[in-house]
Parts: sequence; structure tokens; C-alpha cells
Amino acid sequence: MTNPQEQQTRLRTGHAGLKTRTAAWAGAIGAALLLSACSDGSGDDPLLRKTHLGDIRGAVDLGSATYAWKGIPYAKPPVGALRWQPPQEPEAWSTARTTTAFANACAQYGRIYGPGSNNRHDETIATTLNQAVGSEDCLYLNVWRPANNDTNLPVIVFLHGGSNVSGYTADPVYDGANLARTANAIVVTPNFRLGILGFLNLPQLKTGDAATDSGNFTMLDSIKALQFVRANAASFGGNPDSVTVVGQSAGAINVWALQTSPLMTAANPKLFHRVMPLSGGISLATNLPPGSLPTLNPASVYLAQGNALLQNLVIADGLATDTASANAYIASRTNAQIAEYMRGKSASQLFTTLLTRLALLGLAGSGPIPDGAVVASDPIGAIHAGNYVKVPVLAGNTRDEGKLFPSFLPLVGGTGNARLVTDAQLFTNHFSYKPDAAAQTTVEQWIAPNYLPVGAPTTGFTARAESLNRIFFLNSRDNVLNALKAKQDNVWYYRFDWDKQPAPWNDIYGAVHVVDLPFLFGNFGPALFSNVWFSTANRPGRLELSNAMMQTMASFARNGDPNNAALSAAWAPWPRTMVFDASLSAKSIRAE
Repeated sequence: MTNPQEQQTRLRTGHAGLKTRTAAWAGAIGAALLLSACSDGSGDDPLLRKTHLGDIRGAVDLGSATYAWKGIPYAKPPVGALRWQPPQEPEAWSTARTTTAFANACAQYGRIYGPGSNNRHDETIATTLNQAVGSEDCLYLNVWRPANNDTNLPVIVFLHGGSNVSGYTADPVYDGANLARTANAIVVTPNFRLGILGFLNLPQLKTGDAATDSGNFTMLDSIKALQFVRANAASFGGNPDSVTVVGQSAGAINVWALQTSPLMTAANPKLFHRVMPLSGGISLATNLPPGSLPTLNPASVYLAQGNALLQNLVIADGLATDTASANAYIASRTNAQIAEYMRGKSASQLFTTLLTRLALLGLAGSGPIPDGAVVASDPIGAIHAGNYVKVPVLAGNTRDEGKLFPSFLPLVGGTGNARLVTDAQLFTNHFSYKPDAAAQTTVEQWIAPNYLPVGAPTTGFTARAESLNRIFFLNSRDNVLNALKAKQDNVWYYRFDWDKQPAPWNDIYGAVHVVDLPFLFGNFGPALFSNVWFSTANRPGRLELSNAMMQTMASFARNGDPNNAALSAAWAPWPRTMVFDASLSAKSIRAE
């Protein structure tokens, strides 16, 4: 999930022009694309598949009638000298590799949206908040397909959210089995580097190579994963010329960044053919109406972040006492020495500095850096100029996005944090809540008094959240979709209105940011919000709605058009909207 508060600070620092030698990385992309997609070569064993790196053996899920291959390496571990380097091709293997378990989550600081200490959604999440979890050895992906003999299936690649600082593919909500079966598609979920390990603009790490100097290692990871899909889709029965990239929240921002990336506009053949960015935009402040919160920071903000990170590490190590002496120490060392120093720091040391020092400066955020080589210097400008990957677009938002961010309501005139509980208290409550029992809490125990009643005009929790939704999510939505609509007709949009949680959660959350994810994947089991959102009473309606949304994804992934028989109305392109909703007992889908 994106963090509007962290996006607020804009430091007016100079930004040295980066060298833009893209030829080397573009050449590497071209070489990868020359790899012929292997036929599965599996004989009578549907779990044995060939990849360009070696054979892999997966597992069958009888409950979902799917095959799965989990923990497939698509790049070398980005550790040691490979930290803050573009992803490298992994070593091949000669004997069949067992791929039946999720690999490590990427290193991150613990949040309620992140993995527990065991890379799972379990009670350990409450004990790892703001601590280092995961591993830097994390560049792996997972593949699901239906347990049938169909070939030439569309491929859906999903990039998870989490503010680009947290998230992991082993989260139960991202399990691709139900979507693969219902959509009759290949589903791929890659891990990618996060936070300052994934996005870092630091002069001392620059080498003259445009990809390295961009600081966009998360984006380069995503491109590397798409190269793997291109080379190996046919081995799993997928069509490498029918790849849809889906991203939610920060993942959506990354999808927009891919669509407008100079590397991707130059790629031939294309690495993706449709995009589905959900609950995220890609606008700079200069693209938006006054008072809006941008979803993309200028490169100068990340330069300030990188410099502040280095300065504070030097001070913490006792090599300097203040910023001036830290800068003097840094200037006395070569770039190679500073790079070695930075790569010697543990993930825990980096995250501690980020949270205790950089957060106070408004520099704890993370996201694509508009360097001009890997990420367009102005993605909206690139669209207007026609410099983007022209493919069908299906975007979406939830109606009440802003309700997930109660601490940010002062940005829209509220007074203080609207939420009364801590993250640890929230997780403990949600982990053990009984949705079919009588309500075990009240609105008053969650929402601060000055935001009550929740339905009050202007000052109520819902009204403030709607204002946040407008200045952060919807203004950016309008900006990018209107830019695209001027260039192509095949742009569709949905709004997700489902809010049938058991009371009081229907008021506390409603159609909140991320609530559409379980419906898109068909997963209503263990996850952060499952126990407070999903009850026996709302099961019939949500299952109907979920099936319709998965059928919609299937149609879009196959045809570039979301219209399908599961909808109740014809879906016209943007600015028309398809509204996804349900009663307790049945889906309710309408066009607006």
C-alpha cells in the first residue's frame, strides 16, 4: 500500500543528470527474449517442466485441481557485491529441482501486511513489527496452472502491494490456484526487492551503467521476472504473446512505471500485452491539481534519501558526530570504499536507520525513481507524447480506499489519528476475531471521537476518508486514464463497492483499499482481514461476485476486453465505470 504521508516531503536539492547508457541493458533484454520458449517435454509427468535453467518438479493441489511450482529462481541472490545491482541470470542446474515450497520473502521491516518470522501469515507477525524480517536471497517466483492439458493459455503476472516496503508472495491472499482454475490461465507471482534495497539513489553506487545508476532495482527485478515468463511460458502451457501484468497499490504504481519505461517501450518482442493496475496511479505533483498528493516522487527526493541514509549510518558507527562531519568523512573516501561500506551493512541496520532517522525527515518512503532510463522522467508526459507500451488497460479502485489510512486524515483537515489502536492490537484482534459470533467490538473502540459519528458530513470518518481518496487515489486515476484515453480507446475502469462485512467492520472498513484482492484471487481464507470481513452470512454473495471478477480477469487476459457473460451489463470504456458489488446472497454488478 502506498503511504501518502511519506509522499508529502519535497526536498529542494539539486539533481545531477544521470548517464543514460541504456544500450547494455536493452541488449541484455533482447538476448533474453531470443531464448526459445521450451515445450514442456514432460512426457507423462505433468509436474515435471523444462525451463531454460533446468527441469523443475512441482506439486498437485487436488482441492483446487491445479498444478503449482513454487520458489523458482529467476535471478541470482542479490547479496554481497550484487546488492544494489541489476538482477543477474541465475546458475543453471542439471537435475530436476523440487519447487514445491515458497521461497524467502524479500528483506523488509515488519508490518501487519508483511510476513511473520516464518514467511507465513501467522501470529509471529505481531512480534516482528518494525523489525527486520525476510531475506535478501528472495528473487523467486511461483507458477500455477489448471490441472488439464490445455495449452496456449493466457498468462497473468501479479505484482503485490505494500508501499514498496513490504509484502510477500506467500501471503495466502495471493495464492494463484483458484484464479488459475477459474480463469483457465497461468498465474505467476514474483518476489522483488523492497524499500531501500529495491530503490536507492546514492551517488557513490553509480558506475556509469544506466540500469545500475537508475536505482530502480525493484523495477529491474520485475523486468527480469517478465523475461523469465517470456522464455518459459510455453513450458507451463502458457502463451508468451499473451501476458497480462496486474499490480495492486504500490504494485499498480510499478505496473504504470513498466508501461511507460523507456526499456519496455524499446523491448521487441513485448514482455507484456495487457496491464491491470489497481488502486494506484503514477503522477508527479506537477501533473496534478493543486492540493493533490502525488504517487511519484521526483528523483531529487530519493537523492536526499540516499544521502541521508549514508550520513546517518556514518554517525551511528561513530565515524562522525553530525551531518557536516559525516559529509567530510564521506568526501574523504572513494566511491568504491563507500559502496563496500554500504554493502557491508545488514538489512536490520538499514531498516533501523530508515525508521529511527529518515522517517523523521519524511524520507522513509519507497517507489519508482523517475531517472529517465528505467523509469520515465515524467510518465504522464511520456503517455501524452506516445512514448509508452500501447496495450489494453483495465484499471480499478475500491470506493473507500482512504479508510485504510486513518493516520493520514489530518492531511484533509482531520484532527489527529482517526484510529485508536496500535498495529499490534489490530493484528491480535483480527487474527482471533470470530466473524459469525456477536460483535466483539464497537466503532467507538476503533475510531477517535472527533471523527464520530462516522457518517457525519465533512468531519465524520467516512467523509474525511473520501477526501483523502480524492486527493490521492482519484486525482491520480483521472490524470493517467484521461491521458491514455486521448491515445487509445481500449481503457476500462471498475469501482469495487462491496461493504457487507459484519458490524461494526462495515463502518470501519467498508469498501476499503485492498478489499477487492480476495475477490480477484478467490481466496477468503487466512489473511490479515479475513476474520473481520468474511462471515457465513455474506458467503453466497461474495462467492458470486468473486467468480464474476475472476471471469472478468480471464476475459481481459485472453482478449484485452473485460466484457464477459458473468457481468450484468455491457462494459463501455473509460470514463464509464463498471461497479462490482453484492448483497449478502447475490452479486450486484452495474454500469455507470
